[in-house]
Amino acid sequence: MRNMGNMGNMMKQMRQMQKKMEEDQANLNAQSFTGTSPDDMVQATFTGDRKMTDLAIKPEAIDPDDPDMLADLVLAAVNDALTKVDETTKQTLGKYTQGMNIPGM
Repeated sequence: MRNMGNMGNMMKQMRQMQKKMEEDQANLNAQSFTGTSPDDMVQATFTGDRKMTDLAIKPEAIDPDDPDMLADLVLAAVNDALTKVDETTKQTLGKYTQGMNIPGM
């Protein structure tokens, strides 16, 4: 009978941890992460669940004779923002996955 009490306690703790993890994930998803390219020519903003919400391009970044430069600036800003999302996700949710080998965490 003693084991049943321990099992019930463990299940309660697991439900509480799952609820806290869901709250942390929701808070993370509501945050904005802005990445910038060199010289701040392009800014890309994402939510914590990796959805782009804004892309700002300064007019001087648009050179009709060099479209590759603009593409490089956009890629740099997007990758910078996504790196920030990943780092914050690891800091926020990493406590739930310590010791587990979960891709992307």
